[in-house]
Amino acid sequence: MSFQAYLDAVEDKTGLTPRQLLEQATARGYGPGTKAGEILAWLADDYGLGRGHGMAMVHVITKGPSISQKHVGTSGTHRDDSDTLWLDGKATRPS
Repeated sequence: MSFQAYLDAVEDKTGLTPRQLLEQATARGYGPGTKAGEILAWLADDYGLGRGHGMAMVHVITKGPSISQKHVGTSGTHRDDSDTLWLDGKATRPS
């Protein structure tokens, strides 16, 4: 599953775009330097997210929408089309 697919699944599970969750996280004081466990507990308690989907959001909350070039343009299972994740929802993502 690609990184972007994890974020799309987070949107399906929560009804919120990754950007909306990021805004909530920022309002709670989460950001760079916040421990993953604290964010994971919040996402599990409030939205029922498991560890995998939660860790995708932890990355976005603590490191922003940029990801490693490692899987961009590859043909593997974890491939992504871009090194920048789309946070504004599946319906608005450019093709």
